[in-house]
Amino acid sequence: MAYDASRLRRYLEHDFTYEAGFRRNVQRFGQDVAVVDPPTGRTLTYAELDAVVERTASALAERGTGRGDRVVYQLFNSVEFAVLYLATQRLGAVGVPVNFRLAPAETGHILRESAPTVFVYDGTLAATAAQALEIAGVAPSVVVVGEPGEGGPDGATGFDDALASAGAPVPPLPDDFSTYEETTRLYTSGTTGLPKGVSLPSIVEVMSAHDVIMHFPLGPTDRTLNMTPWFHRGGLYSGGPNPVFYVGGSVVPLRAFDAATVLDWVPEHGITFLIGAPTTLELLADEQERSPRDLSGLRGIVTMGAPLDRAAALRYQRLLTPRIFNGYGTTEAFWNTFLRPEDLPEHAGSAGRACTDDDVRVVKVFPDRKAVPDETVAPDGTEIGEVIMRSPKSGFSYVGIDDDEKFVNGWLYPGDLATWDADGFVTILGRKDDMIITGGENVYPVQVEEVLTEHPKVRDAAVVGVPDERWGQRVVAYVVAHDPADPPSPEELDRHAVDHPGLANFKRPRAYRVVDELPMTATGKKMHFKVAELASEDDADGALTATP
Repeated sequence: MAYDASRLRRYLEHDFTYEAGFRRNVQRFGQDVAVVDPPTGRTLTYAELDAVVERTASALAERGTGRGDRVVYQLFNSVEFAVLYLATQRLGAVGVPVNFRLAPAETGHILRESAPTVFVYDGTLAATAAQALEIAGVAPSVVVVGEPGEGGPDGATGFDDALASAGAPVPPLPDDFSTYEETTRLYTSGTTGLPKGVSLPSIVEVMSAHDVIMHFPLGPTDRTLNMTPWFHRGGLYSGGPNPVFYVGGSVVPLRAFDAATVLDWVPEHGITFLIGAPTTLELLADEQERSPRDLSGLRGIVTMGAPLDRAAALRYQRLLTPRIFNGYGTTEAFWNTFLRPEDLPEHAGSAGRACTDDDVRVVKVFPDRKAVPDETVAPDGTEIGEVIMRSPKSGFSYVGIDDDEKFVNGWLYPGDLATWDADGFVTILGRKDDMIITGGENVYPVQVEEVLTEHPKVRDAAVVGVPDERWGQRVVAYVVAHDPADPPSPEELDRHAVDHPGLANFKRPRAYRVVDELPMTATGKKMHFKVAELASEDDADGALTATP
């Protein structure tokens, strides 16, 4: 008798959902802890979390939410965020977590595009929520978490009140619900303009969870704290609720990052993995140097969202844990390369190699067309090209955009420049849009920034180009001092750049400005386009200090 593949196909298409995986863990780990919320002292087992998810799904259904409907929530990392992530999937609806730092017009753009049945916001964002709804011209049911706040939308219901009045049983998903249906919609972090929506189906939820479980690896006894906001792909999916609830571990929400609090919580709450952007790891290392804690319980610290330079990686290994990981990826496709502790220190500074289920290539850059995947640059660690990827964790289009140049024949072209070597290690150099051309030569900001951050007085740096009549563009640098009371002088920085053996003279910044902070996305990516705007203004106003 021939093998009948149709039954397996039906199971994989209709029953192999993230929601089914969570329910399995409610049965397996019902009395085990799923969420620990230190500020409130609240702890939820899987059985208790499931009960709250059920009531929340019921409350959403009472407000008109069903299969395919959108629920927008603008929340800090919290129990309610985790509950909404699960409750929307229980209904076959689409969860749309939104950056709580967005301006009202940006939130309004997302509300208008998503047309949600329900909008949930944190009470501290009341005025922004009201303005966003007015701008969007939509009228969803409105639910507020925490105190209502001043100037909030009319008719908002408290989250707890909504749950208290709910109770109707939530029917199971219909038999024809497909794991390829959209379950989460994330918005890009907006490094170059308005955020764009990326649709993720349930199968991507599952594949993303599997990826993290394999690569950490992550198990039921692990407890994670993701310092990145959960509305971002690296927050929700890298050691956040997505993989943890799928494997049966537990999460600790962090409403606002504070290095001392995070380090205190590691031994106090038995945290085994910390996850965050390189900027947060730098602050952790500073705090640990000032006041050491017992971090022996950590099984690893995972960073992502921005390049991790060699000097930083080695410092974190020394001060925090030898087990430092670095993932490179995007909102569109999650992470696609992964650097493991065993790759250090030899490959510190790289983003690692392709993840288990992913294809990653570094292809040539042509002036008039995109390279096809086989047109790769030499794997010699020096020839620069564009990194592209193909992944089962990927979305494959943007909401409301029929044709986008980033998605080509199943491959994502994110616009990042990189090199790779014969063993497949990829080193990210920056975005094509950020590249500086001075005197006909290409300058990649990341390379110059890494040199500047090796100076003992420099915490961080951003390098951009300003117009120059002679050279086309002139390289300038904005630096953040380790100690604001003792900032580096432009002369010190210039001498450091001149003496550094890894920096050609044409790449050396010709002007500097010391600033308190750099414009960043929520995940620690430098917003070079904003720095470039500031540099143009400063150059015109004479606010940059030139060097010879």
